Amino acid sequence: MIQSHVIDVDGVFVGAAVRLDTGYRFVATDFRLDELDSSVWPTLADVRRVARRLYFGGSLVAPATPAARDAHTSKGY
Repeated sequence: MIQSHVIDVDGVFVGAAVRLDTGYRFVATDFRLDELDSSVWPTLADVRRVARRLYFGGSLVAPATPAARDAHTSKGY
């Protein structure tokens, strides 16, 4: 049997997360989250966090880690 979880942002139904062996596949129901549709995330918390960020106009690009910033600045960029 397939297990799924409702994903809502401040009470607005934006999609569902379907449990897979490798994580959770997001199924978008809100046009603002079309970019996430069919993506797979390791945890349910990740799906909820990214859906919320994108719903409120955020970006899917993860912030640079301190190590990546240091490597970039040490090359003189």
